Amino acid sequence: MLKPLLLAALCAAPALQAAELTALEQRWLKAAGPVLAYSQQLKLPLDITVQPQPRPNDVPLAMGFDNGRCKLVMSLRNNPDAETVLAGVPESEQGALIAAMAAHEIAHCWRRVQGAWHELPAGFVEVNEESASDASLLAASKAMRETRREEGFADLAALAWTMQSNPDEYARVYRWLAGLRDKVAVPRSSHDTRAWVKLAGDGARFGKSGAPFEDADGLWREGLLDGQ
Repeated sequence: MLKPLLLAALCAAPALQAAELTALEQRWLKAAGPVLAYSQQLKLPLDITVQPQPRPNDVPLAMGFDNGRCKLVMSLRNNPDAETVLAGVPESEQGALIAAMAAHEIAHCWRRVQGAWHELPAGFVEVNEESASDASLLAASKAMRETRREEGFADLAALAWTMQSNPDEYARVYRWLAGLRDKVAVPRSSHDTRAWVKLAGDGARFGKSGAPFEDADGLWREGLLDGQ
């Protein structure tokens, strides 16, 4: 069953760049396959790149942008820290978590394609929390807030995807994600998305529209009141 599922995943991103895939890469792509297929339905300009040699501190999945296309980068091969994010989770239970990670990254692509990247919705204004006169510090703080907002949206999109595609796993995925965000060392840093994650505890506001990324928008706006 692996080969058809893997081919389905690759078809969702035709510019995959890898001579051969390792067993670990195949397993992750298999788990992410439904999310990648959904990205194809949305006609997102997505390519997958498999890094043969990761750079220091590379995470297993990341999203980049280049020449109008989204680049989903897998850094599993030769990466000793590749599965740290899944530490303690049996391999048989990792699929839903990998799919959630993939949905998180694809949500970044969706936001970019929507022309909403780092943009606040109508009715919201940027708030400067700092009084520093150093323009570079103010710019860095603004960039961190913008990143935090995008990470908050992507976390909600991952949870909305889970509620729609695999509702029986929602509680487990939520606990895992909330646990990750609770470990963020610096409050209000770029990955401190707790203001958004806490709004989605039971997932009751997801799964109604059949469009998980759009489902996430209402809670994201709500979280902006605390999280921006």
